[in-house]
Amino acid sequence: MDATVVAKGRLEVRGGTLKVSRGQANKSTLEVGPETQVVGRNEACDIVFDDRKVSAVHMEFVATERGVRLRDLGSRNGTFIGDTRIGEVFLTKPTLINVGESQLNFEPTQPEQVDIPEVAQFGPLVGVSQGMRSVFERCRKAAPTDLTVLILGETGCGKELVAAAIHQASSRAHKPFVVVDCGAIPPTLAESALFGHERGAFTGAVDKRVSPFVEADGGTIFLDELGELPVDVQPKLLRALAEQRIKSVGSNAYRPVNVRVIAATRRDLVREVNAGTFRSDLYFRVAQLRIELPSLRERTEDIPSLVRKMITDLGDPSAYSRITNESLERLMRHDWPGNVRELRNVIAVALAFGKDGPIDLASHVAPMSSAPSESTPTRGRTFQDAKREILARFEREYFTALYAECSSNVSEIGRRAAMERAHVRGYLRRHGIGDPKKSSEG
Repeated sequence: MDATVVAKGRLEVRGGTLKVSRGQANKSTLEVGPETQVVGRNEACDIVFDDRKVSAVHMEFVATERGVRLRDLGSRNGTFIGDTRIGEVFLTKPTLINVGESQLNFEPTQPEQVDIPEVAQFGPLVGVSQGMRSVFERCRKAAPTDLTVLILGETGCGKELVAAAIHQASSRAHKPFVVVDCGAIPPTLAESALFGHERGAFTGAVDKRVSPFVEADGGTIFLDELGELPVDVQPKLLRALAEQRIKSVGSNAYRPVNVRVIAATRRDLVREVNAGTFRSDLYFRVAQLRIELPSLRERTEDIPSLVRKMITDLGDPSAYSRITNESLERLMRHDWPGNVRELRNVIAVALAFGKDGPIDLASHVAPMSSAPSESTPTRGRTFQDAKREILARFEREYFTALYAECSSNVSEIGRRAAMERAHVRGYLRRHGIGDPKKSSEG
């Protein structure tokens, strides 16, 4: 939510009222506040139009300090104000909005003050920015419920950490938290990866595979990168969520499961719905509550507290006092394309190389200047050569830091990197880090 703090613990938002002025809909009016409201043809929308030219999930409205933000959600036939097709606008005065053969009349209301949560932490999550404090508040409200949660955000924003924090604050905390990376599942094995399979169910099924839904029974299952799930498996997942039961591949019997579902994606699932690559009914089933994580470049004021927390997590809390203010300021000017994950890698490398004296975190960040120089990756290099060089540098720094953090324990490095030990040894050997043959296995 766009917002400006106007008093301690308060912010001011400017909402409005939507009235259906043409077309058939499930309701004639809708108040727009700080919670996102969705308009479309799908029955789960807040305003449902009976209009074939309106997309399933057509547009959304939310009150912000700049006015009501209207955003078209990749609709097929567009959203119009007058003759202008819009993508995103802020409404501050009476406006007629045309969608398909239907029309909405927007009327602004008086600005409203809304409470801002004062707590700057939720479980392992920290942040003083208004955006993150709003995230913490949504997490706090979500935790005690069994509502499905959809976490949205760029790669590296910490979606899995948010899901784990919600689980730990719930009544299911003493039960398993099981992660399924939908983006890493081969499309042909997606059903088996989600629901398990019986021995002999298909060629190559030499052993029985237990479903992660069974492993998570009583706890929480986290479906990461849900947007990568093949279309043909989506209705089976929808049924499993709706009925709280699953059937493994090769079995004729359903098994009841008691799980809380949290999903995440870096994709814009609403646009995927309108493009026909993601089912609208599954979207609304997993998005009973949405949590949108801001990118790190949108909350650079959180960097000092994140640095302190990460240094503590890495086992050297006293190192924070050795970080220079100038270094922190340079970090806050970086655009962080890799978000919080990139920041953590920077800190891990800096600690590995900075055992004594001042620590200059910013010196381990990718060049922040856009000015061309002899070190610019494009100079005299093909795309593949430049990519190979940058990837090699990242691998070297990443595994050097892990090697130091884990005291050369290959098993622990593999656990943290989510990688087989043989692959870890390969990277260590490739970059000449330590002596992989003598590294301890744990």
